[in-house]
Amino acid sequence: MAPELRSSVPDQKGPILTRICPMYWDEARADLVKRDRILRRLIPKHPEGFLVSRGEPFITLARSITGQQISVRAADAVWNRVCEAVPRMSPGAVIRIGHGGLSSCGLSKRKCEYILDLAETFRSRQVRPDRWAKMDDEDVIAELTQIRGIGRWTAEMFLIFNLLRPNVLPLDDIGLIKAISLHYFSGEPVSRSEAREVADNWEPWRTVATWYLWRSLDPLPVEY
Repeated sequence: MAPELRSSVPDQKGPILTRICPMYWDEARADLVKRDRILRRLIPKHPEGFLVSRGEPFITLARSITGQQISVRAADAVWNRVCEAVPRMSPGAVIRIGHGGLSSCGLSKRKCEYILDLAETFRSRQVRPDRWAKMDDEDVIAELTQIRGIGRWTAEMFLIFNLLRPNVLPLDDIGLIKAISLHYFSGEPVSRSEAREVADNWEPWRTVATWYLWRSLDPLPVEY
């Protein structure tokens, strides 16, 4: 279900991004600080930050595809070039620039194909984004992963960064696993089951805990 939003402040980066704080954010912060010794130390280091949504489903998914299997900084650099090439981002505009235009921004051949397929899926109305806010997390994931190029990680990024769902645990995310290893296991390798066990203590705020663990690795917030 769609979360309630606390406030809306225009971001300095431009009109695409609006800073909207979920209503649950302060409650989640307070709860996590009480129950988790690591988050009790990490959360106060970022007193003003919160999860930000771009609001536009197509843009969120295209940016998530861009970020697959590469670092946050590399993804930001490529995405910034895409935005320069397509300043009025829309499915039609992406289709018009085509494979060559996307490739010149630094996207791999496969990611160009995925983003063009995504654009065509949206343009032909094969998906109904207006319904996703009212659907359960797993139902949204099931629908999104029917689109070529969108796996579970990308769908979970959409739940986090577009729908602002509070309890998403992206176990396929390299950054999250790295942060859990660093803070909870003294840098030792961490299995999915061990990471899930740590995250059990974060319920029902696993998205919020994940966001702060990301921040512990990079103070610049990801904004898919």
